[in-house]
Amino acid sequence: MAKKRASDFTLLLSTILLVFIGIIMVFSSSWPDAIYKMKDGYYFLRKQIIASVLGLFILFFFMNFNYKKLEKMATPIFILSLLSGLLVFTPLGREFNGARRWVYIGFTTFMPSDLIKIGSIIYMSYFLSRNRDKIKNLKKGVLPSLIIIGISCGLIIAQKDLSTSVTLGLTLISMVFVAGIQIVYLVVLGVMGGFGIYKAIMAEEFRKMRMLAFRDPFLYKNDYGWQAVQSLYALGSGGLFGLGLGKSRQKFFYIPEPYNDFIFSIIGEELGFLGCLTVILLFLLLIWRGIKIALNIDDLFGCFLATGITALITIQTLIHIAVVTSSVPTTGIPLPLISAGGTSLILYMGSIGILLNISRHTQLDRS
Repeated sequence: MAKKRASDFTLLLSTILLVFIGIIMVFSSSWPDAIYKMKDGYYFLRKQIIASVLGLFILFFFMNFNYKKLEKMATPIFILSLLSGLLVFTPLGREFNGARRWVYIGFTTFMPSDLIKIGSIIYMSYFLSRNRDKIKNLKKGVLPSLIIIGISCGLIIAQKDLSTSVTLGLTLISMVFVAGIQIVYLVVLGVMGGFGIYKAIMAEEFRKMRMLAFRDPFLYKNDYGWQAVQSLYALGSGGLFGLGLGKSRQKFFYIPEPYNDFIFSIIGEELGFLGCLTVILLFLLLIWRGIKIALNIDDLFGCFLATGITALITIQTLIHIAVVTSSVPTTGIPLPLISAGGTSLILYMGSIGILLNISRHTQLDRS
């Protein structure tokens, strides 16, 4: 019997360090909100620690679970993830801050969009690995891929979550690109996606106003430009070394929910440019190892699965940092492995576990 290879230690270490940084920064950034809303400064810290511990168990489970079994379960996983998304529109659905994106299951809530993301990646990997030689064919490759993307992203759009839909759409398109789709079809997909985003923006007044505020956030600093302006204040006041851990001023009700969609700005304010650079370098290390795993696995399903997971982390990280630095219009999207949110953290750690298992089937240099 062949000796089982070790998992990618560099990937595991970078993941654990990011989760650890997340726990510290969630505690620091959430203290004022937790005291004011929950009357308990440790409320979000406890939730993040519990999610981290559960995520660590799930990470180690999938690290030792043969990823090839996911190929056989791809269809039911995809269907179940879509059904979880439909639960939002049942009495189990819960609305927060004007958005109905959560499902209540008796003792906690979860975001089905996170399940849809990983379910779609697994199913797309299954489809592309089975139809690798047909991906250049419009009828047998491109259109079925477009249907998978349309169903997955459409269900998230129906929950009025454009940013997550764009993140997933870009992830799935990147997988199709790696599969070898013709550039002309890729351009068409890009145009169709851009048109869809434009229509989604025009359909909602708050999205149109955010686009206007993006052009000059300080002109709308009292309403739609508020978050961007406060985020820039936080990053600017942090300087090179930061104000010090726990000493953020913008977390005191200037930035709404600073422990989630704008946690990177609090990192910049408290830990400075060097703190931000450390986080970015850890993400780059994680992404690099993910790319190496995808390039070195012989199995097509494993290649597409590693590509999808790595692309998802890359795209969501880029969008979060771009929002915080006012490089794109303001939207709500968490920073993977760092922002508060149990469902997101557990799903990302589980996804890293799958990547670690795939690495066991490669000839990676693990030094």
